[in-house]
Amino acid sequence: MPAKAKKTTKKSEEISFEEAAEKLESIVEAMESDELPLEKLLVQYEQGAKLAKICEDKLEAAEKRITQLDKNMGGELSSRTVTFGEDED
Repeated sequence: MPAKAKKTTKKSEEISFEEAAEKLESIVEAMESDELPLEKLLVQYEQGAKLAKICEDKLEAAEKRITQLDKNMGGELSSRTVTFGEDED
């Protein structure tokens, strides 16, 4: 058996949110270019889905961390909704 089974993107613990988002953006741009053959398009789609999940997980972890750190004036932990990437009106 080969020593390396599959070479994929870094594990979600090893890749930063920014790096995953940047790679995802480049995949989207390549897919939108209409220059990829179907097989490569499918591979790119699969990689993009994995990167999107990594970004989602990292945002969720950040939201939980912010909620845990968000203290009210009395020093008690309070929970508040945190949204990322949405414009506030």
